[in-house]
Amino acid sequence: MQVSVETPSQIERRITIQVPAADIDEAVNARLKETAKNVRLNGFRKGHVPMAVVHQRYGHDVRNEVVGEVMRERYVRAITEQELNPAGYPQIEATVNEAGKDLEFIATMEIYPVVELTSIEGTEVERPVVEVTEADVDEMIETLRKQNADWVEVDRVAADGDQLKIDFQGFIGDEPFEGGSAEGHDLVLGSNSFIPGFEEQLIGAKAGEEKTLSVTFPDDYQAENLAGKEATFKVKVHSVSAQELPEVDEAFIERFGVEGGDEAQFRAEIKKNMTREASQAVDNRVKQQVLDALQKANEIPVPAALVQQETDGMKRQAAQQFGLGEDFDVSQLPNELFAEQAKGRVQVGLLLAVIKANELDASDDEIRAKVAELAEQYQEPEQVVDYYMSNDQLKTQVKSAILEEKAVSQLLEQANVKDVEMSYQEVLAAARSSNLMAMLTKSKTKTQAPDKLTSTTDAV
Repeated sequence: MQVSVETPSQIERRITIQVPAADIDEAVNARLKETAKNVRLNGFRKGHVPMAVVHQRYGHDVRNEVVGEVMRERYVRAITEQELNPAGYPQIEATVNEAGKDLEFIATMEIYPVVELTSIEGTEVERPVVEVTEADVDEMIETLRKQNADWVEVDRVAADGDQLKIDFQGFIGDEPFEGGSAEGHDLVLGSNSFIPGFEEQLIGAKAGEEKTLSVTFPDDYQAENLAGKEATFKVKVHSVSAQELPEVDEAFIERFGVEGGDEAQFRAEIKKNMTREASQAVDNRVKQQVLDALQKANEIPVPAALVQQETDGMKRQAAQQFGLGEDFDVSQLPNELFAEQAKGRVQVGLLLAVIKANELDASDDEIRAKVAELAEQYQEPEQVVDYYMSNDQLKTQVKSAILEEKAVSQLLEQANVKDVEMSYQEVLAAARSSNLMAMLTKSKTKTQAPDKLTSTTDAV
């Protein structure tokens, strides 16, 4: 076997492999002899068909089968001998495939880049310093009250924050447009669930009133036939309702799993959860700055196959987050929405892999401690810990997260860290703004109150 390797780019390889004709012919003849043992043809007994006839009837298909197997086997042998590390599957094409001639084929592939890390020495990193105050706890309790509020009809004009039950129909010119109408729709003024200008014009409306609203669809509106166009909506208001907030009493507190409805314990649990989430948000903010610096200092080529794998994974995550269902075809989501961030993730992943491989490890005790930390938000944390520690796949995931934390800590030692005071709300707002899904779209779904005090992120 003869092998030659071309290097069109830093991560692309083009391997030309030649296999002697005798090797192919020998394999084909051996396969045909095996085939002949079981061939049944009219006029011949089983296993007694002349080889010339077997060659004539089956030679072409058998050769194609053998050539395919040989190309796969010789490709693996070639990349092993050449010490190549492919990132994804190769494209294999036979350039010479004729009986009596040496087989020649070309395998084109991308390989993992060779990475020599550049330090992020001198990088400025801002580390938020946040304290959850009693005022923050008060605000969280008020948010929980609003999430558990009842709507009560009122006999007055609508104000910001009220809920209206409305019928509406939209028109472009004099023509109604598809999807622009509904009956008995509950709309909370100030929720920004309708296009700009719609809700504001209903402030001051009252039950029984009919109004005509003039609005303009945003230029980037998802329905291209409506983007940038002026429209009118005919709206009928059936009722105006105001929120009636529950009292923070024993029954309210017990909704969140605090037995006995003790208010002091309730506030302590809320503060504990808020503090944990603030700490996670701080860690994530610092980590993101470090990883951004690492990526900027180490511009490396990224194999397209890895970017596509990451893109596909992000599509599945998006489909799950927005409740599109298991049967949703994620290929309907455009690659362009995810490709840039997917490329960045792959770059950072390749760079971190180099750091992780540099004598970093995580013991079972460290893994257990990390799982215990994660399990604090569950009602029966020990069960969560036992479940994770008995599952090798989950343990591997946690270990990978620990190694990443250690890698980030190593990088952070190279940076200049500046502490910056921030409020709880500022820290969480910054965390949300960095979330990909928040950048892609704005959810129209109202947040539901948690059944138990396991997390307060959704409440804010």
